[in-house]
Amino acid sequence: MAQRARADRRGQVQALQRALRILGTLADSHEGLGLKEVAEMVGLPPSTVHRLLTTLESARFVRYEAGEGLWQIGVQAFVVGCAFARNRDLFRIARPYMRHLMEGSGETTNLYIEDDGEAVCIGQVESRHFVRAIARPGGRVRMHASAAGKALLAWREEAELSRILRRHGLERFTERTIDRPAVLREHLTLVRRRGFAVDDEENAPGVRCVAAAIFDEGGRAVAAISVSGPKARMDDGRLEELGGLVRRTARAITAAYGGVDPDSAS
Repeated sequence: MAQRARADRRGQVQALQRALRILGTLADSHEGLGLKEVAEMVGLPPSTVHRLLTTLESARFVRYEAGEGLWQIGVQAFVVGCAFARNRDLFRIARPYMRHLMEGSGETTNLYIEDDGEAVCIGQVESRHFVRAIARPGGRVRMHASAAGKALLAWREEAELSRILRRHGLERFTERTIDRPAVLREHLTLVRRRGFAVDDEENAPGVRCVAAAIFDEGGRAVAAISVSGPKARMDDGRLEELGGLVRRTARAITAAYGGVDPDSAS
């Protein structure tokens, strides 16, 4: 009896895993899919897929359009998705990734969002080094002079970018601060191409930062994760390495947040 119970549980888990694969496949389809298409994409026999689809249909997780012969995501999946959206906390989701990034880079890791055209630090995991760069949570920096700000600006529409520049200008904080709109726009094109932004002593002398954007389900940059530290440890040779590390972390947070990375979606 114990062996039969274990076999039943394994069968239930397998059925659940298959049903979730089917849901994920339908979620990726904008127009819906036919039975044979779903079966081919999940690698299961059509009879098995049909049984699972009808079970999901009874719980309203999928629906069948008889006229077109297509299966689509149902209203209950939307309800569950909305519950996730209501309760997700970006910093709570990002924090384990931030800690991992701090361990991997050795530098202070920060999480920024935009507020009224400025970048605001909403969370931080401090480096263990005695000498470290710290922008306290709640602190604000100008977007054009910070890696996190430029990572966010790079994905803004031109009208929004222009509005931010008109409101805040391009104040010069150090001799390396970008203070010309044309140069900033050219720089933001580079940020989009390589996937991360660099603050090369543009906000404070002797401090460097590397940041990448985090995206929501609509592909909008809603936050940026960065590492910051003294130039002595973040020399030219390390910037590219840190850029890749920060970019991968941002992608992982985007996925955990339920977001869509524009590079991955293209």
